[in-house]
Amino acid sequence: MGDHQPVTGRIDELLAELTLAEKVALMGGRDLWSVQSVERLGIPSLKVTDGPNGARGMGLLGTGIPSLCIPSGTALGATWNPGLVEELGGVLAAETRARGCHVLLAPTVNLHRTPLGGRNFECMSEDPYLTGRIAVGYIRGVQAGGIGTTIKHFVANDSEFQRNTISSEVDERTLREVSMRPFQMAVQDAGAWGVMASYNRVNGTYAAENRWMLDTVLRGEWGFEGFVVSDYTGDFELIAHGLAEDERDAARLAFLGGVDMSMSSNLYAHHLPDLVRSGAIAEADVDVSVRRVLELKAQLGLF
Repeated sequence: MGDHQPVTGRIDELLAELTLAEKVALMGGRDLWSVQSVERLGIPSLKVTDGPNGARGMGLLGTGIPSLCIPSGTALGATWNPGLVEELGGVLAAETRARGCHVLLAPTVNLHRTPLGGRNFECMSEDPYLTGRIAVGYIRGVQAGGIGTTIKHFVANDSEFQRNTISSEVDERTLREVSMRPFQMAVQDAGAWGVMASYNRVNGTYAAENRWMLDTVLRGEWGFEGFVVSDYTGDFELIAHGLAEDERDAARLAFLGGVDMSMSSNLYAHHLPDLVRSGAIAEADVDVSVRRVLELKAQLGLF
C-alpha cells in the first residue's frame, strides 16, 4: 500500500471500535461469494469469484455470469512462458472487476500426480518449479490489476477421488521440495495475497486445522502476511469425519490451525465469541486474523 501509515492507523482505530461479534462476523461469509461487512463503521463487504481460467462472478456453484475463458492451467504450463501468463493475469483482473468482485480464487498450483487426477486441467504441470514460475506470472498479472489472488489448494490436494477425506501421505522432504514448492514461490516471489487450505488431510491431519502447515511453515518460515481461507465447507469436514465433536469444536480447531476466514458458513460468527469468553482462544489472536482481513480490504482500495 502506498499510504501505509495512515491506513495502518485507520485499521488500528477500527480494531479498537469493533465489538467481538463484529470482529468474528468479518471472518465469515455473508453468502457463498461475499464476506460480511460492518456498515456501522463503514467497513464494506468483500466479494470473491471462482477461477482459475475465468471469472464467473457471483453465481451459484455451476452457474454464473458468462465471461472470457482463458486457456486451462495445463495449457498455461505448456507455454513455458511466465511473461505471457502475466499478460493473461491482467485480463483476468479486468474480468474479475467487471463482475463486481475483488478476489479471484485462483490459481490452482497442485501438481499432476496421476493421469486420473480429476482436476488436472486446473493445474499447470507435474513439475513444481514450472508450476511455480507460471503461477508467479499469473499472480503478478492479476494483482497488478488491483485484484487479489488465492493460491489453492494448500497442500497435496492432488486426487479427486475421496477428495474431502483422503490423507496424502508425504514425507517432509518430498512435501517441501515437491508439493509445497509452487506455493512457496507464489508467496515469496509473487507476493500472493491469499491462500486456500485444502479439503484433504496431510499425513492424517486436515489442512484446515494443520497448524504446522499454516503457521509454522506458511507464515513463520515463508513470511506470508496475507489471509488464509478454508476451502468451501472444509471446516465442516472436521465434524463430518469425527475429528471435531460439534460445530463449536470445528470452529476452535480451524481457528487454532490458522484459518482466518470461513467462507461457506457462519461457523466463526456463531462460535468464536463463546470460545473467547470461555478462554479457549484469545481475543488478541482474533484481532490478528481480523487485521489480515482489514488489510486485504485496504490493499484492494475498499476503504
